[in-house]
Amino acid sequence: MPKEEVVKYGDVSKRVGVEVIRARGVDVDKLINMLIANAAAEFASTYYYYTILRMHLAGYEDYKEICEDARLEDRAHWELIVPRIYELGGELPNDLKAFHDQAGCAAAKLPDPPTVVNILTLLMESERCAIRSWSAVCDMTFGKDPRTYDLASRILNEEIEHEAWFIELLARERDGKVIPSGHFRRGEPGHAPYSKNASFYNP
Repeated sequence: MPKEEVVKYGDVSKRVGVEVIRARGVDVDKLINMLIANAAAEFASTYYYYTILRMHLAGYEDYKEICEDARLEDRAHWELIVPRIYELGGELPNDLKAFHDQAGCAAAKLPDPPTVVNILTLLMESERCAIRSWSAVCDMTFGKDPRTYDLASRILNEEIEHEAWFIELLARERDGKVIPSGHFRRGEPGHAPYSKNASFYNP
């Protein structure tokens, strides 16, 4: 294990919080890049494009409501992880296009044709990419960086729920199959029970 550096008294050029996790084996630069890619996916690839997808679910108000939950919770994920990027010494690109282009998941652009089945399929696959991306962050930080792991695992919990929602809806819409649902209506749109609420710490 690398020897931990000593931050001198009053030194603002280094961060003990970064040195500690680096000493535990975390590649901090790689982690920052992963978090920026995931933040870009949450904000640009999903939150923005889910807005458009939701508009095209008109007439399917139950589907539209669930899409809205996922959309707002992805915004909560963005809000949750961005401060951690800066705590680690990173920063977001000062250009929206450059930020969008760093996204770790493909943009959830409106499919052609924009049928309900195509939209639900796109939503499901977007959530699957998010699960893979946040799982990679959890794997990298488990036992080494408790703060990032905690934030990433909260987000991962909700992404796994989102995938389940869209699997259930797609199976019914495409195949006529009813998959038993674990989805309950959120208390309010975008409730984000893990990423916005710490009550799960005390079940």
